[in-house]
Amino acid sequence: MRPPYSLRVGSGPLLATAVHDGHDLRPEVASRIALDDRTRLREEDPGTGAWTIVAPSRVVAHRSRFELDLNRARDEAVYRTPDAAWGLEVWTDPLPPPVVERSLAWYDRFYEDLGALLGRLIEASGGVLVYDLHSYNQRRAGPSAASAPEVENPDVNLGTRWIDRDRWRPVVDAFLDTAGKAHVGGRELDARENVRFHGGHLSGWISREFPERACVLAIEVKKIFMDEWTGELDEALSRDVRGMLSATVRPALRAFRGRLPSRSAT
Repeated sequence: MRPPYSLRVGSGPLLATAVHDGHDLRPEVASRIALDDRTRLREEDPGTGAWTIVAPSRVVAHRSRFELDLNRARDEAVYRTPDAAWGLEVWTDPLPPPVVERSLAWYDRFYEDLGALLGRLIEASGGVLVYDLHSYNQRRAGPSAASAPEVENPDVNLGTRWIDRDRWRPVVDAFLDTAGKAHVGGRELDARENVRFHGGHLSGWISREFPERACVLAIEVKKIFMDEWTGELDEALSRDVRGMLSATVRPALRAFRGRLPSRSAT
């Protein structure tokens, strides 16, 4: 079985993460889960791991968020009730405490490894720009339902709740300007800030740990690139999304480097 997550260290200050890409379950969790594969895929973020290739350094989770959600605080990372999981009955029976503790042990290890990786990139480059990659559903009423209203559901939602917006505003603007000019499936994207999502635990944790050296962009792409009810990707559209992300890298990094404090300032 694959490890719970993988980390790749490359050169430069850009790191991409996909902590909801995973679908694996370890056997003691799989034997207790009440959800079928399609239901799990609907709430996971399939395809986001492939998008991390836009960055030299990458972190991709291989385990399902239904085993452990790395984008939630530790005491909420294992879904215990339907209220924590979009009303879904996740388990056939309540999880035994030892199973929960084994999940939380790798939660702790993940954040230790992530902190070490971020420290290494900051030491080498003076700072780190993080693309925290996610996707979100647009047809919750059913597979044949109309898409959610566009006014409240942009194609790309950039969450910036946790960052120092005075410092990192040029980075945000560079990303949104470039993403908004990109095309997916032949049409221009609607890219906006803090409409549906504002950034989760991962981006908050990084921002608190490295307030002057890390800028985290929590990027939510509406599932315009896949059938969210089956989990089937449209490979061409997914490549278009990856192309959009790739196009943002150079202007975002330029703005990021321009806002880093000198090494002697901290």
